[in-house]
Amino acid sequence: MPITEILARNAALYGDEISLVEINPDIKETPASWKDYELVETNPEKRYRREMTWREFDDKANRLANFLLGRGLEKGRKVGILLMNCLEWLPIYFGILKTGALAVPLNYRYTEDEIKYCLDLAECDVLIFGPEFTGRVAAIGEQIPNVKIRLFVGQDCPAFAESYYARTACCSSTAPKIPLGDDDDAAIYFSSGTTGFPKAILHGHSALMLACECEMNHHRQTRTDNFLCIPPLYHTGAKMHWFGSLLSASRAVLLRGVRPEWIIRAVSEEGITNVWLLVPWAQDILDSIERGDIRLENYTLDQWKLMHIGAQPVPPSLIKRWKRHFPNHDYDTNYGLSESIGPGCVHLGIENISKVGAIGKAGHRWEVQIVDETGVPVKPGAVGELCVRGAGVMKRYYNNPQATAEVLKDGWLYTGDMARTDEDGFIYLVDRKKDVIITGGENIYPVQIEDFLRTHDAIKDAAVIGLPDHRLGEITAAIIELKDGFSATADDIAGFCAALPRYKRPHKIFFDAVPRNPTGKIEKPKLREKYIGKGSLVEMETES
Repeated sequence: MPITEILARNAALYGDEISLVEINPDIKETPASWKDYELVETNPEKRYRREMTWREFDDKANRLANFLLGRGLEKGRKVGILLMNCLEWLPIYFGILKTGALAVPLNYRYTEDEIKYCLDLAECDVLIFGPEFTGRVAAIGEQIPNVKIRLFVGQDCPAFAESYYARTACCSSTAPKIPLGDDDDAAIYFSSGTTGFPKAILHGHSALMLACECEMNHHRQTRTDNFLCIPPLYHTGAKMHWFGSLLSASRAVLLRGVRPEWIIRAVSEEGITNVWLLVPWAQDILDSIERGDIRLENYTLDQWKLMHIGAQPVPPSLIKRWKRHFPNHDYDTNYGLSESIGPGCVHLGIENISKVGAIGKAGHRWEVQIVDETGVPVKPGAVGELCVRGAGVMKRYYNNPQATAEVLKDGWLYTGDMARTDEDGFIYLVDRKKDVIITGGENIYPVQIEDFLRTHDAIKDAAVIGLPDHRLGEITAAIIELKDGFSATADDIAGFCAALPRYKRPHKIFFDAVPRNPTGKIEKPKLREKYIGKGSLVEMETES
């Protein structure tokens, strides 16, 4: 069944219970997007907190759905979401699904050009955006004529948009009668393509339902649990972990911020039981505890029972440190792709902490295999490409049949990750066939940075690779080959890269020849071998 029915069930059975809480510890004034909610000041530092019941959640989803249907949105059309995490995010997502349209979440770090590219690729008719993106949307306004409806979630609505609050407030809160089935299209998410530009990943309602089942099966949520959600909701990882809260009708808290003291405080004050972290956040918490910045005896943490990590490889040493401070915590790690509806197609399992370092085995209702270059399964212990199969595999790359054919073969999704199994059948990642760099859980696509660097007058060629980093998992390093007769310093290149979003700027810069093979491809394995462990000529500020 579609997940919209789960929301309706929760509203009917548990309507007065709290579904979502939003906390922003860092604001000193009323956020523009919080117009229609009462702000609750819970401490002298003005940590604002909002909450929403299951009935309010469902009502707001229905109001948006009825507004969009009233404006002519038809089943199968597309609606872009460009919002920071906020209490409105999930009701908007579900409101879109209730119309039979497809929700299209956008990365809030996208530049103007990337926003336009994704809206065009997904063929969006509607864009719902927050105040943080007014400038970017205004800059491309005339370039996206097919986006007929532009809803603004905030105060002081710009002239080129309509107010989400004003337009939905007068709409019916009764659920629209749009038939939805498991085979219907539900959402489009974005990933990287071979050129470095995002590919549109099409999922159906059956995939979203499997994500719900996987999360609740793997982490055993009940109605008494309380999940702390920190990562951005446009990301499949954050949302699909929350789907366990949806299916179990349990509370979740959206924390806007990643400072260690904020996380620990939220766990204590909100009675959190389950937390999903990225490696750098877990590292920061441990560092803060060991420096004495956080004194655990000052917090109520006995109810916290599960810490799980995903989105990047997890150092076993990190979990050993974690267990020293939190000996009673269960631990799990999750592996997944946006093409496999986020985390859960492979997971370690809380009973297998002795296997930390592995990503685990096939998840609930998933199959896995490791194959050679001809598609034949390899022997245990041999390295091959990890493939997964299940109801959570994407339908296709939207409007890209060639890319679809490259990764979907006989129902199997070829992940591009090289892996092996141990004697017990647990899977270990070895390397990635793709050049994607994962830094702090965020994908970085080297070709985009390389193309940018090559626009510098002094640069002949450039290669970007990932180097190991204790906190972020990986950091970006740029190898720069200068043109004959030209000169440039590391500071020059760093200043040039200031035009990139911060998370895309190289953390390390080296000047060297860029090796290419006879077909013209950069030989990145040679560069990794040469530069892993090397010092940098420039190190830019790390951003979580």
